[in-house]
Amino acid sequence: MERGGQDRTAAVKEREAASRTPSHSRTHGKAGAQAAEVSGKALGGMIEAFMRLPGIGRKSAERLAYAILGMPMEEASGIAQAILDLKNNSRYCPICNNITEDAVCSICRDEKRDATRICVVEEPSNILILEKTGIFRGRYHAIMGAIAPIDGIGPEDLKIDGLMERLKAGGIKEVILATNPTVKGETTALYLSKLIKPHGISVSRIAYGLPVGGDIEYADENTVQRALEGRREM
Repeated sequence: MERGGQDRTAAVKEREAASRTPSHSRTHGKAGAQAAEVSGKALGGMIEAFMRLPGIGRKSAERLAYAILGMPMEEASGIAQAILDLKNNSRYCPICNNITEDAVCSICRDEKRDATRICVVEEPSNILILEKTGIFRGRYHAIMGAIAPIDGIGPEDLKIDGLMERLKAGGIKEVILATNPTVKGETTALYLSKLIKPHGISVSRIAYGLPVGGDIEYADENTVQRALEGRREM
């Protein structure tokens, strides 16, 4: 093959490789490289690291990086140590997938809680939100995500088997499905409901609709519909 043909082939391969690189990775690398060129590799690397976090864009990453840079060394070291402590000491509870530093999380160990009810959530972070209300005193189970066929996530990719093992062990009277009110969450709730009901266990779905302090005039039709369907006697 002539040299010109080899060069064209190599160029095509480079373009194909670049197209396979995730766009967010290319964005992170570009932002980090620009910062490194202007202010040094350390700052550029910090910005790139922050951009790997969910919900953090380039502007937010830059603000965080400069904030860290402006901190006293002790304060910055404390943040770095907190990250290491989190990674080294925290783990998932083998029963419910909550975050814990012990062999079993405090909720699963608490004998005062109602062991006949399990509230199913998508992520461990949802457990903390529900606990802040102080209303639910049962147990939890985080399935670590939601069914999303378009993203290639099926039931087999979630921690559903562990939930079913707990139900088959007996003693559970009600399962509360507290997955998010999204298409993925609703799909997951419907799947779980069909899976659980044949075991003779009551299945309920958390109510949602108009927020406290909201104005019905500004609510969309779906929200009002959910509020009407979730009404209760006073």
